[in-house]
Amino acid sequence: MRFVSTLLAIVSFMACTEEAPHGEDFTDEGLFSAGIEGPASDATGNIYAVNFAREGTIGIVTPEGEVSLFAELPEGSIGNGIRFDRDGNMFIADYARHNILRISAGTREAEVFAHDSSLNQPNDLAIAPDGTLYASDPKWDDNTGQLWMARPSEELIRLEDNMGTTNGIEVSPEGDLLYVNESIQRKVWVYDILADGTVSHKRLFTAFPDHGLDGMRCDGKGNLYITRFGKGTVVIFSPKGEQLLEIPLTGQRPTNIAFGGKDGKTCFVTLADRGCIETFQALYPGRSFAMWR
Repeated sequence: MRFVSTLLAIVSFMACTEEAPHGEDFTDEGLFSAGIEGPASDATGNIYAVNFAREGTIGIVTPEGEVSLFAELPEGSIGNGIRFDRDGNMFIADYARHNILRISAGTREAEVFAHDSSLNQPNDLAIAPDGTLYASDPKWDDNTGQLWMARPSEELIRLEDNMGTTNGIEVSPEGDLLYVNESIQRKVWVYDILADGTVSHKRLFTAFPDHGLDGMRCDGKGNLYITRFGKGTVVIFSPKGEQLLEIPLTGQRPTNIAFGGKDGKTCFVTLADRGCIETFQALYPGRSFAMWR
């Protein structure tokens, strides 16, 4: 029955597409460094990614694909994952200085939103519907990691340590599930989110035999999009853990993904080996795209 259910889910998902999607260039190659990450879309359709031309910057990409400098981060800071909240404030994981940074809506100056010296290298971020911020925190030197949450009051709380190399992180559309992957261990975990924002009932969502895992996003139906670092694909899973589709990219080292475009169905993927952003069309708008509008 499990096989039949999975097969029906795949057939139903693919029946909605006229042809299999694949990555297409959105920006020119080499405009960003190998540390390109983020990405995130604002309410007007601009895309933001870190390390434009050099480390310690954030680039802005217009809907037409034109790239320019948006912000310089504080000296010594290097950004990674980016997320926006409902009010248009931008949050950036600063892996070099153990911070989560914030750029308030309408400004371009980054300030420290939360800091803890016991953070390893804050990597990716996710925001729940109530504004709670979640951060993955890998320690690449020994392939371990931590999981944190930050309340709107700016208090950092460690939810779990002694994990694998925590990387991609995302909240489900209903705000009741938290997905976290471990890049080196090639596992994706899912937790229940409790009323106070903490998590429980950790269980394995899926695992892979090869290649790495990086950033993740959910669409509005709860399907999970996972970037496969080293394989050059984005793989899509249903909320039940059924693999629905795998989308090939030109680059082999996708680092993260975001939804944007006019209808929220355009996926923007950052590529470390190409220093650019590729796109493909999804069936459904992104979870955050629908939520913040």
